[in-house]
Amino acid sequence: MNLIIEQGNTTSKVAVFDNGRMEASYVYKRFGVSAVAVLFERYAFTAGILSTVIDRDEELIAYLESKLERFIFLDENVKLPIRISYETPATLGKDRLAAAVGAYCSRPGNNLLVIDLGTAITYEIIEASGVYLGGNISPGMTTRFRALNQFTRKLPLLTEEGDTPFVGTSTETAIRSGVVNGIVYEIDGYINELKLKYADLFVFLTGGHSFYFERRLKNAIFADINLVLTGLNRILEYNVEN
Repeated sequence: MNLIIEQGNTTSKVAVFDNGRMEASYVYKRFGVSAVAVLFERYAFTAGILSTVIDRDEELIAYLESKLERFIFLDENVKLPIRISYETPATLGKDRLAAAVGAYCSRPGNNLLVIDLGTAITYEIIEASGVYLGGNISPGMTTRFRALNQFTRKLPLLTEEGDTPFVGTSTETAIRSGVVNGIVYEIDGYINELKLKYADLFVFLTGGHSFYFERRLKNAIFADINLVLTGLNRILEYNVEN
């Protein structure tokens, strides 16, 4: 049984995998030894992986190393089932890397675009041969709403909830429509441009806002909110096998 831990900018996600299937998942605002100790009381973990985009928690790492037969801290030295064509692999976000692996293992032999809609929006391109080419990063939806509020004097802080017309007719709808429609055009623009090179492009959408945008896009996509966790599990299994 595998323990999968993804520490993000705002929350930590934990999944339990058994024979390649996710059996349970949890989300934590705060995560450390006390939280993971409860999970070890519930499940008979033998292997685990930790991916983090924040600072290393040495106490947590030491605890996991003492409890698991095989533990992996995901960094640029870990073996992967895909090849990386990236000039600075040490700076490549581990969530981006895991999403790329999850997509490729789900759709091997396809040219892929992975779009992760979280605090940031990331775009990852994986060729059918299994080579990760790289990608782009732009501000996520919540980040854009906050930026408009924090870096102006009079614009209110809004969320995506509410009317989103094509053209705003009030300050609130102008902000909401500008943010939401701007992201829609951004995503569709990337997809359309990449399809000029990869006619068979398969697009994955993941992250907290994936289902919100799924119905708004003109292009066909496949939404999978657990793509990063799936990729982390595959990386763990790949290293156990090899």
